[in-house]
Amino acid sequence: MTSGVIFDVKKYSINDGPGIRATVFFSGCPLSCWWCHNPESQRQTPQLLYRENRCLLCGACVEACPQGAITLEGVSLLTNREKCDSCQTCASVCYSGARQFSGYEITVGELMEQLKREIPFYDESGGGVTFSGGEPLMQPDFLSALLQACRAEEIHTAVDTSGFAAWKVFERIRAGVDLFLYDLKHMDRARHREVTGVPNEIILENLKKLSARGHHILVRIPLIPGVNDDEENLRASGAFLASLPNLEGVELMGYHDIAQAKYQALGWEYKLPEARPPAKEALSRAADLLKTCGISVLD
Repeated sequence: MTSGVIFDVKKYSINDGPGIRATVFFSGCPLSCWWCHNPESQRQTPQLLYRENRCLLCGACVEACPQGAITLEGVSLLTNREKCDSCQTCASVCYSGARQFSGYEITVGELMEQLKREIPFYDESGGGVTFSGGEPLMQPDFLSALLQACRAEEIHTAVDTSGFAAWKVFERIRAGVDLFLYDLKHMDRARHREVTGVPNEIILENLKKLSARGHHILVRIPLIPGVNDDEENLRASGAFLASLPNLEGVELMGYHDIAQAKYQALGWEYKLPEARPPAKEALSRAADLLKTCGISVLD
């Protein structure tokens, strides 16, 4: 049976499409956005998260690690991530949950058993299942099989995507998608590459094609202070979106910094240490700019 790699299933979600939903978070993403809320999703292989504030310094992981990658030096527990082969032995003996690994393999059948239990909540609220990530289009076989399985159960489906994928992938899955949640991060090609690691031409072109084919699309713009919240970019975004023939609207998502702790747990550098969540006034100004272009902005 088809299987894939995910790192979480969030039930009773109300922020990833209409109604009450279950959101499935896929592992693996071609982007590396500076503000990524789920950095553990960027790689498809399991990633070690070590939360120092939970550590009891008991030394169980030091003794258990078959690679000798963990050492206890005074009041600090050090991990040589180059030696670590993600065997997850250390996490299995960690009493406090300080050491965890993201990402695990699951079959379509196993995942659908979880998702089908929530059907009464979907039906009552007009909800369904959202496939997010990471980037779900990086696992097209798994995603396609899940969409087909949801269709068989009459479950509403949404795909949350960066849009960075070959059009043939969209062609394969689009018939099974009731709603696309489509990220628009920056209109300038060079700046987009700088802050996400990839250019934006394919993203914009795929969005045009989906809209031209009549799909239901909600564009989501993460408003990141000092990155894409300037008037020039917002007006360019509004002009581009206004040219699309089919668009459900735009949702502005204010930046938040809660992912900084995840970057620390992964041993990665966080690129926006000084950024702060935008004030309500900043979100309102951005919404007003988009509205002047004729764009419907969700409250």
